[in-house]
Amino acid sequence: MSSDDDTQTAIDDALVPRLRVIEDQPLPSRAEAYAQVHDELRQLLEGGDVPRTHG
Repeated sequence: MSSDDDTQTAIDDALVPRLRVIEDQPLPSRAEAYAQVHDELRQLLEGGDVPRTHG
């Protein structure tokens, strides 16, 4: 298993329980928590972008 696979497994293992906790919260808190998860995942995905050079 590669390092990327290990990282993905760790993220998956942490995300599912976190989402279950969020689902048990009242709606206003749930919305805020989902927004935070969204922002964290976006940063994680965008952080993997490598700028391309033309030439």
